[in-house]
Amino acid sequence: MTADTPHVEFIDIDKTFDGETLVVAGLNLEVRHGEFLTLLGPSGSGKTTCLMMLAGFEDPTAGEIRLCRQPLTKVPPHRRNIGLVFQNYALFPHMTVRQNLAFPLEVRGVPRAERQRRIARILDMVQLGAFADRRPAELSGGQQQRVAVARALVFDPQLVLMDEPLGALDKQLRERMQLEIKHIHDTVGLTFVYVTHDQTEALTMSDRIAVFDDGRIQQVDRPDVLYDRPATSFVANFIGENNRLEARITGGDAVVCAAELADGRSVLATPVCADPASGQATLSIRPERVSLAPLAGEAINRVPARVLERLYFGDHERLRLALGGTTDFVVKVPFGVHAQELGADQEIDVYWRAADCRALDPVGR
Repeated sequence: MTADTPHVEFIDIDKTFDGETLVVAGLNLEVRHGEFLTLLGPSGSGKTTCLMMLAGFEDPTAGEIRLCRQPLTKVPPHRRNIGLVFQNYALFPHMTVRQNLAFPLEVRGVPRAERQRRIARILDMVQLGAFADRRPAELSGGQQQRVAVARALVFDPQLVLMDEPLGALDKQLRERMQLEIKHIHDTVGLTFVYVTHDQTEALTMSDRIAVFDDGRIQQVDRPDVLYDRPATSFVANFIGENNRLEARITGGDAVVCAAELADGRSVLATPVCADPASGQATLSIRPERVSLAPLAGEAINRVPARVLERLYFGDHERLRLALGGTTDFVVKVPFGVHAQELGADQEIDVYWRAADCRALDPVGR
């Protein structure tokens, strides 16, 4: 298979537990061979249910899931050749690390010599060779997580599924494990499907991200595209920091539109998906894309604002401004550039390009 060949296919998938409410609705998604795809969304958005259906622990109410073009509906979980990693690790506490890794090989009938070879190889990969004879209680949280990853890989699965695997770790260890898991993925070349509600984790680790909300996929794309070019207000607000301005589209074309803010001022934006009937839209602008100095180039927006608050973050400062009908507009300013001269209630002008301001669907619709 090539990198563009669908390794996993969700085709018109619906899932309900009570026969009425769809927790997954009309899901169509392809996972490419060898990619790291993250299912990202808030709690209850349907991402874990999708993972459980792929693993075989839940059945779709409607639709079909395929692995390597073959339907999985009648294939029991233990015959799907899928590696699983969960948040609670699910290690056998009475077994050593070596015995935990041997278990999936033994149930598959792998000969003893081959078992020893695979275990040694995977322990070397996760840098736990010196801990092979320890039990899980004798390991740190990060070491236990690496054992769980190693156990999911040791039997050479077709696919690896991870459900919130770093949720129980502290921030520093979590960030280190993100890099370790991504390095393992790059090393083994397997397809990973990863579930998280942490957008920073998804941006750091993924080749592509599928953003879920209320049982439906809002957008699937590379991390940089999701951040720079969100397709909906939900994606813009869920991934990264975002300024929102309620507006009404008053003119323009498919490239640049004019939008009237709540205070009556007009700005230019990039039209994406404003409400076609009313023209109502939510303008989305990232805090780092707003400047305190005039910008070179075309379609520059200049908007008056009032400084409400300054917050120090070491390498940058954040200004909270009253602007365009909101009092929560945030600008990120590199430390030492202009911001230290500003005081509360000071009137200033801010600037942004039309290309950095996206006219999206009205929030709440």
